[in-house]
Amino acid sequence: MYHAMMGIKGYKTKKELKAAIGDRPHFIETSFFGAEYKGDGCYAVVGPHPTVRTWFAEVTIVDGLIHKVS
Repeated sequence: MYHAMMGIKGYKTKKELKAAIGDRPHFIETSFFGAEYKGDGCYAVVGPHPTVRTWFAEVTIVDGLIHKVS
């Protein structure tokens, strides 16, 4: 199940994000309707910032840590 699209900070490139497997994610909430981050699951993210979209990724969170990036 996918959750909402949001930003993720601290990574200029998708390659940098892939190197962060095992780290805690620092998502940037973008919804006017409440928090998008709901814990473990798959998230669509944009980077390097929600308003500067140069790359997109799917991030899987397991036990609160980045488990997979594709």
